[in-house]
This record gives sequence, C-alpha cells and structure tokens, in this order.
Amino acid sequence: MSFSFLIRRLAYGLMLMLGVVVLNFLLIRLAPGDPAVVIAGEMGGATEEMLQAIRAEYGLDQPLLTQLWIYVSTVVSGDLGQSYFFNKPVVELIGQRIGPTILLVLTAQICSILIGVFMGVIAARKPNGPLSAFVSVFSTLGYAVPVFWTGIMLIILFASMVPIFPVEGMASVRLREAAWYVRALDVAHHMVLPAFTLAVIYLAQYARLSRASMMEVLGSDYIRTARAKGANEGSVLFRHALRNAALPILTVAGLQFGNLISGSLLVETVFNWPGMGRLAFDSILRRDYPTVMGVLLFASAMVVVANILTDLSYRLADPRLRGRG
Repeated sequence: MSFSFLIRRLAYGLMLMLGVVVLNFLLIRLAPGDPAVVIAGEMGGATEEMLQAIRAEYGLDQPLLTQLWIYVSTVVSGDLGQSYFFNKPVVELIGQRIGPTILLVLTAQICSILIGVFMGVIAARKPNGPLSAFVSVFSTLGYAVPVFWTGIMLIILFASMVPIFPVEGMASVRLREAAWYVRALDVAHHMVLPAFTLAVIYLAQYARLSRASMMEVLGSDYIRTARAKGANEGSVLFRHALRNAALPILTVAGLQFGNLISGSLLVETVFNWPGMGRLAFDSILRRDYPTVMGVLLFASAMVVVANILTDLSYRLADPRLRGRG
C-alpha cells in the first residue's frame, strides 16, 4: 500500500473538515432565532440591557465574518468554545456523549452487515426460492419504513404489549454499583431496540446487495471450476464467492456510515439514548450554537475517518489496487 495514498486521503479529509467548519457556522448563524433570548429566558428575564450584555459576553455582537474568523481560529487550536446553555466546554460535553453514540452506531453497523450479508448469501443459493423472495420483500419494506416510525412501533410493542426490553435510557440506575459484567449486560439489554431500529434499514440494503452480488459471482467460471474440483458448498460460498462479492458491500458500508451517524440523532431522541444525537437535538432547541457546531464537527470527523478506513480496507481486499498511489 502506497504511503502517499494515505497522505493524500488525510489531506483531503482535513480540507473537507475545514469546509464543514465554515459551512456549519454560516448555516447555523443564518438560521432564525437569537441565542441571547434563549439564554436570558433561562435566567428568568429578557431586558434589552441583559440581551446586550449576553451578546457582548459571547461575541454575538461582532460582525459575522469576525465571528467566523474567531471560531475557525479557536477550532484549529482544539477549542470548540463554551456551551451557551450547559455553561461547559463543548469538548467536555461531547466527550461525555461520544462513547454511547459510537457504541450504538458500531453495533448497528456490525449487526446489519453480518446479518444482511448472511441472508443475502443464503438467498443467492436458490434465487427463485422462498428465502430469496423473503429477502426481496424484507429489503423493500426495510428501506421504505422511516427509522423513527420503526422506533415508535417498537416502543409501543415492547412497552405495553410485550414488555421484555427497556424502551429508554442506556442503563438502569439500580445497577450503578453492580459488577462490571452485570452493567455491561444491562447496557446490551437497553441497546437491543435502538440498535435494531438503526440497523434494520441498512440490514435490508446489505441483504439485497449481497444477494445480487453473490448471484453474479456464483455464475463465474472459477466458481464452476471450484465445484468441479469437489469443493464443498460452504467453501464455495464463503471462501471463494463471498470474498469477491464483498467488495461492493464494503464500499456501500463505508458510504452508509454517514447515514448511520445522522440516523442515530432520531434514534437517540426516540429512545432517550444519551449520545451526541440527543445532545444535538437539545442544543438545537436551545439555540446553543457552539454545541451544535461541535457535534456536527465531530460527526463529520467520524464520517471522514470511516471513509479513509473504507478506502484502505478496499485496497487490502482487492489485490489489483495494491501498490497503486
């Protein structure tokens, strides 16, 4: 693998992040609403003198370009500013919330890939069979149903009809002093519904994509040769065919990571999951500009890192791309 390839990807990622910082700042500052009014309202009053004092304290009375320059300068130095509402550094707030979001997103991503690919591989064995038809119908429904609707339906089902899973939060308060493995199982129990809600739409996509890709690969000459040599069906499917059929799946998985991050905002709001999505939702309602921009910046950074890792994984999986700059 060429070292220059990695350097170029990192340079592109940094330029993209700079563009994200500027664009997020301009879009949020041009949105209607005055954070000074919200802050004054939380303090119990909103006189004109108080509003002017708040704007001066947070630099909101400066020209827009001056505010942009100050913000970009502080971000480059590693400071994302102070939250208007929580009165804490934005980096500290995100540090408290990024763990639950990463846990939820990675769990949903891994489950959707493993289950979706397995369903697609099994369905590709008999393209006209009932399992293949089920995968097609499930893929259509899973892709069409909005993620928030799925979450609400699961809450109704498992809160009133079959109450076997928690429908909000990340952990039980009564288990805070329990052993680590008990708390880990409790978190996993709480994560079942939000992770499934976030994963179902992408699980359907991976199932349909892997089915189509496997059907194409299974018709190749080298697959017929492997079967003619006496290779068992499991080896043909998972060792020979899936290795080549996985390349488009790997590409889509990297591209869909950004959608998972954005989808987690809705899922975390529906299930009251204490992650960055919930923090962003609360901050938007309170016009907490620094926190909103900090969350968007971190989410963008996660997407950039995921895309770089996808490029590297693709080059490792495809021998034809190794050694190219």
